[in-house]
Amino acid sequence: GAPQPPLDPRTGAREKTASVYGVDDLDRFDGFLSALAQAAAAEDVPVSATSKEYAPGQFEANLKHQSKARHAADHAVLLQQIVKAAARQNGFGATFMAKPYADRAGSGLHIHLSLLDRSGRNVFDNGSAEGSVQLRHAIGGLQAAMAESMALFAPSVNSYRRFQPDMFAPVNRRWGVNNRSAGIRVPAGPSEARRIEHRVAGADANPYLALAAVLAGVLHGLENKIDPGPPANGNVSRDPDMSLPFTIDDALARLEQAAILPAYLSGETLALYRETKRIEAQRVRRVIPPVEHEWYL
Repeated sequence: GAPQPPLDPRTGAREKTASVYGVDDLDRFDGFLSALAQAAAAEDVPVSATSKEYAPGQFEANLKHQSKARHAADHAVLLQQIVKAAARQNGFGATFMAKPYADRAGSGLHIHLSLLDRSGRNVFDNGSAEGSVQLRHAIGGLQAAMAESMALFAPSVNSYRRFQPDMFAPVNRRWGVNNRSAGIRVPAGPSEARRIEHRVAGADANPYLALAAVLAGVLHGLENKIDPGPPANGNVSRDPDMSLPFTIDDALARLEQAAILPAYLSGETLALYRETKRIEAQRVRRVIPPVEHEWYL
């Protein structure tokens, strides 16, 4: 059946409201969060912070940055297993489904990325809030590769339900300085930490493939010096980019026609992925959803 928000460990009542960054929520779910922290420490998974998010029972876990992308992906996969185990220990079920509740915010896999030169200097930092020309070129490459990468960022039929206006998921390839409504954000903060936050991938994405697609886009932008255009100001979450695919079928078609990713990722891997996801989507569509019985019986 459909998932339900968790029961409040204190009162036993079903969670109904969402209090983003609520400290009381952290206290009420301390059993789960403590089990998560202990298991992460035991497995050397560098969870740096956890916070309450917008949906009932929804939490965010931040992983400390790594010098090697593969290690970051390893940590993301291990974190998923740790979260599920900690939830079971406390009588809950955990999911990384992109959109478990139709009327609540979905869950994303936000990827933060900076680039160091051989001396260890962050080449995205030029002392400004917008960052260096190299940062802009990297963003331009991410924009150029986004449409053909969507099947990697959003791998299921359900993934595309997450992309809705005012639901804290991007609906375009715009970029902005500290703008959380854009698909690509340059976070505020000390200039030496200047970086890109790629906000497109859902929590259901394969971390290795999502990171590979992001790195391919960055490299493509740097090699071709792609201009990303001006940064977006204000809320752009109601401005969908209809050149992006917003169904799994359209995303797989764009991946099949990819012009950028095949230069960086194995063609055999991409072909196998496309076929696997095509079969998966076909099987999902064979299932008659309850709403059809409710409306048409």
